[in-house]
Amino acid sequence: MVVRTTRPSFDFGAKAKLSIETGLKKTVSGTVTGPIVDDVLAAKLAVYYSDDNGWFRNRFDNRSFGKSHDLIIRPALSLKGGDRFRMDLRYEHGDVESDGAPVQSHALFPRDSFRFSINFPGFYDAKWDQAIVETNIDVGLGEGVFTNIAGYRKFRSSAGADIDGTPQSFFHAFFEIDQDQLSDELRYAGRFGDVELTTGLYYFSQDLRYAELRNLLGGARIVSGGGTQDQTTWGIFASTDWHFTDTLTLNLGARYSWERKAVRVSALRANGCNLDTLICATNFADAAKWRGFTPKIGLQWKPDDDTQIYGLYTRGFRSGGYNLRNTDPAVPPGPFNQETQDSFELGAKKQFGRHRINLAAFYNRMKDLQREINLPGPLGVSQVIRNTADATIKGVEAEGQFFLLSNLVISGQLGYVNGQYRNVQFDLSGDGVINDVDRALKLPRLSPWTYGVGLTYDQQLGELGTATARVSFTHRDKAAFTDNNVGFLQGADMLDASLTLATDNKHWRFSIYGRNLLNEVTIGGDTPLPAAFGGTGASLSPLNRGRVIGGEVAISF
Repeated sequence: MVVRTTRPSFDFGAKAKLSIETGLKKTVSGTVTGPIVDDVLAAKLAVYYSDDNGWFRNRFDNRSFGKSHDLIIRPALSLKGGDRFRMDLRYEHGDVESDGAPVQSHALFPRDSFRFSINFPGFYDAKWDQAIVETNIDVGLGEGVFTNIAGYRKFRSSAGADIDGTPQSFFHAFFEIDQDQLSDELRYAGRFGDVELTTGLYYFSQDLRYAELRNLLGGARIVSGGGTQDQTTWGIFASTDWHFTDTLTLNLGARYSWERKAVRVSALRANGCNLDTLICATNFADAAKWRGFTPKIGLQWKPDDDTQIYGLYTRGFRSGGYNLRNTDPAVPPGPFNQETQDSFELGAKKQFGRHRINLAAFYNRMKDLQREINLPGPLGVSQVIRNTADATIKGVEAEGQFFLLSNLVISGQLGYVNGQYRNVQFDLSGDGVINDVDRALKLPRLSPWTYGVGLTYDQQLGELGTATARVSFTHRDKAAFTDNNVGFLQGADMLDASLTLATDNKHWRFSIYGRNLLNEVTIGGDTPLPAAFGGTGASLSPLNRGRVIGGEVAISF
């Protein structure tokens, strides 16, 4: 996910928001921006703070669970030199303190409940600082702009979790991450006649330190491990949109990437790592390089202003690497090979006045799938990363928006995907052999059917302003979570609704809303554990929140 914050404005502006919702969770945020020196220097300050008492209740001590305190501060400056130069400096500081995950054991509680009982609440503490400098210079070349984006990020987190999800101390874990990143992208975007061109260079480096400690069976066995990784990545890329005619455009693009990773790994064992210093007793050291070429070609046809038909082919890849969570000294932590994906898509977009509909069909071929295989083991969970198989995923998507009345709109979406393994290289089922049982397994996290529908109604209320009512329903099918399909994510039907009053001058907005009004139980994962770590059916299954009701007040000027 890419998050891009707004730049400072050379016109004064301010906005603030306050919300309260089930938990009790209180959130306040605000932004102020404006000029310091007219048309030369502008500034912005954005602050976000939330205080959550916890949506859940832990049956072990009958206390609320899920407490969190989040603070994010984002100052920024913009410097302009006429119409041809602008530099934006953005800084962000974040601080999060919260309980650990609300882990439910399916050996004790049914999947359709929010009940759980853990004797260790766990914790998650994270702090980060990042700075980004974006410079745009127009040198008068091809109606284009040179852009350089340099960034630095430092992140540190500490976490603890009750992995077994029971009132006993079968499996408690602690994690430490220390990460430093540096990146820079220099690109040019311009137009030369009928050709739009974007090209550039990219650099990324990262120092990563990771350590994990597992307290097993009430302290009968304590193991730790982790490691360090130094990474350097270079890339060169170019893409063009060649407008043959007013209705036909050819898209061409390519990227070449080079990457090196060097690791020192300590497998989980007694005294493998010190979590305070992140110093590990290395028993594996290695380095490897990967290269990738990813082309793209597409064709867009617009027979009229309201219609677009397109076809697209693109190749993507996920770099190779190493497993810093090595649970078996006899199994090397890597390197595993890079994964590649060839994607083909055909689609059409059509506007009918205010109505619109989009259709797409896609076919993806993946080679050397990278999978983290989680299986019950003597250390609670055995985790290895392997290139397991080749696979194909194909499907169709449709979404549209239609006005039933001038102030009543219905929207909907429908998707179907089908995935199949090809050329299985790893014993996915865990039965000791690679055969048709492995090839017949479902791809993890792939829900065959997803669909939804929503209604939005606007009503003018005289001098009070405009009221907007929204209601939406979405469905997601059941999906496998583990590669052997023993762990799974249950299907879900989600109903959301909101009612908003906005004043005509747009300065004030008042809202009440509800999310997951059907109180559906969903989980973030489902990793089976050995019976010795919580009983038959023991699993690591962190719960997501259920029904949330809230209200919000926003002001801007």
